[in-house]
Amino acid sequence: MGGQGELFGAPPGVEPNAPLATRMRPRSFDQLVGQRRVVDVLREMTRSGHLPSIVLWGPPGSGKTTMAGLLASETKARLVGISAVTSGVADLRKLVAEAKVHRRAGLRTILFIDEIHRFNKAQQDAILPHVEDGTVTLIGATTENPSFEVIAALLSRSKVFVLKPLDAAGIEAILRRALADREHGLGAIDIKVTDDAIAAIARFANGDARAALNLLEFAATSAPINPETMVRQLDLPQLEQSIQRRALLYDKSGEEHYNLISALHKSMRNSDPDAAVYWIARMLEAGEDPLYIARRMIRFASEDIGNADPQALVVAVAAKDAAHFIGMPEGNNALAQAAIYLATAPKSNAVYTAYSDAAADAHREAAEPVPLHLRNAPTKLMKDLDYGKDYQYAHEEPDAIAAMDCLPPSLAGRRYYKPSDRGFEKEIKRRLEGWEKVKAERKKK
Repeated sequence: MGGQGELFGAPPGVEPNAPLATRMRPRSFDQLVGQRRVVDVLREMTRSGHLPSIVLWGPPGSGKTTMAGLLASETKARLVGISAVTSGVADLRKLVAEAKVHRRAGLRTILFIDEIHRFNKAQQDAILPHVEDGTVTLIGATTENPSFEVIAALLSRSKVFVLKPLDAAGIEAILRRALADREHGLGAIDIKVTDDAIAAIARFANGDARAALNLLEFAATSAPINPETMVRQLDLPQLEQSIQRRALLYDKSGEEHYNLISALHKSMRNSDPDAAVYWIARMLEAGEDPLYIARRMIRFASEDIGNADPQALVVAVAAKDAAHFIGMPEGNNALAQAAIYLATAPKSNAVYTAYSDAAADAHREAAEPVPLHLRNAPTKLMKDLDYGKDYQYAHEEPDAIAAMDCLPPSLAGRRYYKPSDRGFEKEIKRRLEGWEKVKAERKKK
């Protein structure tokens, strides 16, 4: 949807040269495939005559824009649309001004905002008063979790509906309808599409009806004509020629981006190298920034492995340098190697927990001054003020261990780092326990 303007006018004429997905847009709830639970609730709302502001959250091609148009049609409301990608507050003000004029004439306006998650807080705040006073009924469409992307005030005044990707059977039904529809679909074209080609398009679409219809249109219109029957023939081999490379469902700025990196992180944490290399391949083959993956693996090396295998951080940083140095696609093996190493390394979150606990105390406790014995005393005044007094130089002590405390007095004895019994941390734990005994004995003296 580009810019802004009135949508789904009456009658909802469709240009014959419009994309197939646009021409085949359902004109009633009965034609809508999938989302039955949501549709049932929405139809009940329209029957009651009360349509609240709503947010439609779902993946591309799941029917968000179509539902907005059907709701407007069912409630006999005026529907205007705006894209959060290309529009701003000035566009909103213009639409609101028009809505006020129509409201005085007794006509309700539904404001459809596509990709509402792209609006910043100020832009969303600009919508709020007009939703509250009933000037417009908001229908927001988003592929992102509205809990994070839509301001709380607007979300509290809207009902959220979650749309699911269409299943393969639903996509196939939509494709067959398009092939049979002589007015809006491909029914007027002499073409035969095999069942396995239809099934392959449905699988390829990943639940996106729009993508499925666009692919069908492209493949069908470029399919060869059988010279004997003069009918176009689209079978699986010809379809595969049309699809040079599978376009994986992946939005590098969207929720799927975070879902996949989460899957990688949790697979490595669970010591599953096969899953780790699969998820990293999913991201890289879809065009993810390899340095983003490398940065996340560097974080993982400290957060989930830490000193159980200090080499893990070295491997992760080396993979980042290698991917940056040789580029892609050659760098994919370095990242895969690091992911497998991290997945198979001993795990410990002791470093992560230590920092988290220390940070919590740093925020919660009073910011005590650094103990005098830990302060440097480069000037005579500082020495006179006892800076550095009673400092014990560890290298002059047996085993290089001094008995002094290095935390502020109120935190003396606090333990943040608690090494596990896994990997190298087992040795670190043994050392710390030995040093604690030495310190305790020296303090007694």
